[in-house]
Amino acid sequence: MRAARSKAHALKWPTFAPPQWPSFTPPLTLKAEWERLLGSAAPNNSRAFLEARIAYRLQELTYGGPDHETRRMLDLLADEVEGVSRRKNQIADPRNPVAGTRLIREWNGVEHTITVLKDGFEWQGRKYKSLSGIAREITGVRWNGYRFFGLQVRPREV
Repeated sequence: MRAARSKAHALKWPTFAPPQWPSFTPPLTLKAEWERLLGSAAPNNSRAFLEARIAYRLQELTYGGPDHETRRMLDLLADEVEGVSRRKNQIADPRNPVAGTRLIREWNGVEHTITVLKDGFEWQGRKYKSLSGIAREITGVRWNGYRFFGLQVRPREV
């Protein structure tokens, strides 16, 4: 019974096998394939890079690429890493309560009150970007801030 179930499960999910080019395939051939699939000149001659990116593009064409929300999140994360803000929206963590909410946590007999702001958190008159930073200040060790304050991921609304 178990083998039949796992076999049926395996049939549900399509698999993608990237093309295997012989090791003697010249980089010019891979670059030509890059140009055909991506519509631009290949950035370098790295065989591993070209093969991986071409395989990703073929998979994207076969099964579809990331959805709009995923692309937006990746763009925002890239802006954050680069230290520039080209996009107007900020990344909103679904675990964050509504701005103005007060989180109360007792630690070692001391009650700590955190206020949720639109763009961060406030604790003892200081502004923090993350709950983890506040949890670290309170405890002296690294904590996941959401876990420390008992916040869970909200289920998505259907």
